[in-house]
Amino acid sequence: MEGRLPDEVLFRIFSFLDASSLLHVAQVNKYWNKVAESEPLWRNLCRRKWSFCTFSHRCPGAQTWKQYFLKQTRQERWMASAKPENFVYKAAVGNLGILGPMAYLSGSGPTMDEEKSIICTVSSKRMLFAWDVQEGTMIWSSPVQQSSIMHLATLPQMHLAFTVDLKGAIKVWNCRDEDTLATLIMSQACLSLEAFLTKDDPFLMVGTCEGDIYTLTVPELKTVSKVNAFKYRVDLLYCSPDKRWIFASGTHECILPKVFFTECLLRPSEGRTPLSLSLPFSSCCRACWAPRRTNRVTLMFQRDALKKTGFTTLDLTTEGTGGRTFIQAREIASFLLPVHMESPIWMGVSDGNTIVFESGPYLFLVSISGHLLQRFEYHDKTICNLWVDSLHVLTTSVDDSLHVYMWEEEGRYPYLRSCCHLEHIGSDQTPSCYVPKAICDNKSIVCVVSRIRESSILVMYSLNM
Repeated sequence: MEGRLPDEVLFRIFSFLDASSLLHVAQVNKYWNKVAESEPLWRNLCRRKWSFCTFSHRCPGAQTWKQYFLKQTRQERWMASAKPENFVYKAAVGNLGILGPMAYLSGSGPTMDEEKSIICTVSSKRMLFAWDVQEGTMIWSSPVQQSSIMHLATLPQMHLAFTVDLKGAIKVWNCRDEDTLATLIMSQACLSLEAFLTKDDPFLMVGTCEGDIYTLTVPELKTVSKVNAFKYRVDLLYCSPDKRWIFASGTHECILPKVFFTECLLRPSEGRTPLSLSLPFSSCCRACWAPRRTNRVTLMFQRDALKKTGFTTLDLTTEGTGGRTFIQAREIASFLLPVHMESPIWMGVSDGNTIVFESGPYLFLVSISGHLLQRFEYHDKTICNLWVDSLHVLTTSVDDSLHVYMWEEEGRYPYLRSCCHLEHIGSDQTPSCYVPKAICDNKSIVCVVSRIRESSILVMYSLNM
């Protein structure tokens, strides 16, 4: 202990430690404490644990990366141990119309330094709403649009929301002051949106009914590239956590999904076709990127006349031969569900080795080869919506009950920890006319239920911390 290693050597050794060990070595002496407190070490810990920290060069807000890590971890523990009585319940009722897509604008992910959770919701009244979840109040509403808003995407890091309506009008909203920053009228119906932030700039990708994928600048909505991916519509469009890959597919049985090398869409070369690879799995209905194994994607598909549901997991790489670059996909595992099992509609993944999906009232966690790891039965009726991110899993049932799980990492596979069950969201036990859906962050849970056909209720639970 008396000998002093060079800073670079000690830093390298500490880079292999987890957070708990790093906190312990910081107590050895002043020199070790100085190295253990360095921002790059804690930034790397955040990047390893949370995919949304991938491209952050500075910590959000006026805190250090260590403070950020400890605050995020503390809030995760609060959510994991929360009981129904630990939540403050708010409900937005009134003439809201039927609420459709919703997404967080702040309070989750890379904006965790903010005390407020802000969400956006789309209404059948052709309006966009922003809500303060902790207060249970509407912050602002957009003017009535000329056509119904069909899709919503957000960039919480920039407080931006993106909408596309039935007539192909794409809009960028500054959600701090409800202004429209740009509008682009497309000649085709737009069926999928994906907004993401690279190391350099934000971008928006749009999939159309004619099989085209447009890449647009943000917030100007200027066209960067256009590629015809399929003969049919683009229903699925997902960017990998490291922004290196774009997965695109349609649900048409004749479409084979494709993976694009993102750089080729962001910086196209004149006369050159963007680098892509078709994946031999038709009738793809869902796909998920592994949050921390960023070249791994899992597909859910249906096979043959019996419509048996299957899952396949692929690893993607690029290889150069003869001055040209190719994408290669290596199948890691694949399996089919039993014919007697009710086909799932939703799925999610954790570390790239596990898949979570619903079937009837059950939630299943399986390995990517199909080995059953866990089965949960917290709903009396069919699970109608499943929401998954790198920290949480939410299930909602047709009886409006909601269950919260969190990912735990111990042993070879991560597993799901059952955290909290909320029976009959709100006080009214009338079942929903439409499918209830929910999203959450580490401070709140938001659910949409519709007990009459003309209007929804926005139910907001905030953790009383």
